[in-house]
Amino acid sequence: MTTLDIVLFLPLIGFFAMLFTPKEKPDISRWTALAISIGVFVVSLALLAPYWFAYPNGYQFEHYRPWINFPPIHYHVGIDGLSLWLVLLSTFLTPIAVAISWKYIDHRVKEYFAFLILLEFGLIGVFVSIDLFLFYVFWEVALVPMYFLIGIWGHDRRIYATVKFFLYTMAGSVLMLGAIIYLYNLTGTFDYKIIHDLVSGNHLQLGAREEMLVFLAFFVAFAVKVPLFPLHTWLPDAHVEAPTAGSVMLASVMLKMGTYGLLRVCVPLFPNAAHQSAGWVNALAITGIVFGALVALVQPNMKKLVAYSSVSHLGFVVLGIFSFTQAGLDGAVYQMLAHGISTGALFVLVGYLYERRHSLEISAYGGVASVAPNLAAVFLITTLASIGLPMLSNFIGEYLVLQGAAQANFNWVVVAATGPILSACYMLWLYQRVFFGKASESVTHHIGDLTPREWAAILPLLALMFWLGSFTQTFMPAITMQNAAILGQAQGATRQASAEKTAPPPAFSSEHVAHALVRAASPLVAPPGKYPTILRSATAGSDLRRPLTASPQEAR
Repeated sequence: MTTLDIVLFLPLIGFFAMLFTPKEKPDISRWTALAISIGVFVVSLALLAPYWFAYPNGYQFEHYRPWINFPPIHYHVGIDGLSLWLVLLSTFLTPIAVAISWKYIDHRVKEYFAFLILLEFGLIGVFVSIDLFLFYVFWEVALVPMYFLIGIWGHDRRIYATVKFFLYTMAGSVLMLGAIIYLYNLTGTFDYKIIHDLVSGNHLQLGAREEMLVFLAFFVAFAVKVPLFPLHTWLPDAHVEAPTAGSVMLASVMLKMGTYGLLRVCVPLFPNAAHQSAGWVNALAITGIVFGALVALVQPNMKKLVAYSSVSHLGFVVLGIFSFTQAGLDGAVYQMLAHGISTGALFVLVGYLYERRHSLEISAYGGVASVAPNLAAVFLITTLASIGLPMLSNFIGEYLVLQGAAQANFNWVVVAATGPILSACYMLWLYQRVFFGKASESVTHHIGDLTPREWAAILPLLALMFWLGSFTQTFMPAITMQNAAILGQAQGATRQASAEKTAPPPAFSSEHVAHALVRAASPLVAPPGKYPTILRSATAGSDLRRPLTASPQEAR
């Protein structure tokens, strides 16, 4: 068992432990959830160990074990420079989500905190899965607790928002499952590393139409989760109706499942289709940047304004990924982290205001700075981080994305650059209407300044806003190395496919799969020199047990 296994399964163990806490003593459930989430975060810091003095390439803390013989589904997990920070983001934000729910949730307390811990388990699982079927399982596991968090503890229109969220996500998930099964029928394995080796070695060549269809199946599933325009309409409703902690985890981590999938699956496994689609994908991303900002500008509801700002900010992430430049990819990943911190903090602060005034309407506020100066100062810092002020979190990611997009196509940048300008407009106008002006009697009577518990939840987020904006090299080297590998493999596969367009494709047989399987599994399940045993163990029950001389039709 590796450190990563402990980080992954501690939340699941905690979830089952919380089911046995006494329902009539909610404080026990609160303290148990806080202890579990802090414990997971502390253990997850050990994942940084391989990156303290060097920046290794490839997966770390890799663990491979057979799970189901036929079809061959394996428990295969690991982290690299792309997934490391997303795992840490998940473990970092879960204790904060627990803390901000301490007084806000006063009914069915045990179930609420149990679902928060289960959500953490699903999110971590998505980011560490190397087996594609395991990836799909965790993808669905993460959906279940969020469904209940919104549907049970949400606001007045929670059922409508929950059903819409569920239908959108499930529709995309079905397409992704179909694509995963299609890849299995071609290769005889669900293992991402093996499939990736076959693609990068040009042993698995899909026809142009075939590759595009499989790419689109994955792309739609991930685009729904991002959400990318025009598949974004479920997000504002989900955010408005969700409890504060649900909005934090949804915006900060869950949306990153979509952008992570684009960078992990769509670009490396389908490089030709990804490059061919870059034009229209970036058109959608830029439309989302501008559309999300314009709609946020006219929103009367604070949560809905922040939700549409997420549509705009995550459009930058997609633009960076499909610029196919080093700066663009680095900026996209950095923007994932920065958006997770700044937008998470915005939802926390909006939640603080709602707990005091019990309204999300901007018109219900005004003059808050006169009665809650500390809250106003913290909100201002978070606002400046969200609009990309230099030395704060969002500036680095947005700058790198625009730089990478300019290298690919300067016309994209001309339009996309209006996003940060509009961001400053809607965020500063929100701040002016809520915190400046004369305080009404209801504001004076109901709104107080930050409490010690609220300071404890928001201070770590403020610290990370400055850290991400000022000490970029803490995070960037691991990201850059992994993105360079993804970009090099994608561009290499594209060039190779272009050069061999007129040549007959290499024969695809089970020998290629077997050799890829040996390379992927040999360091994990047996010492060198025992490849036959490894091959039999890793391929038990699958089509790969056929002779290595099988024809391409038999291998499929």
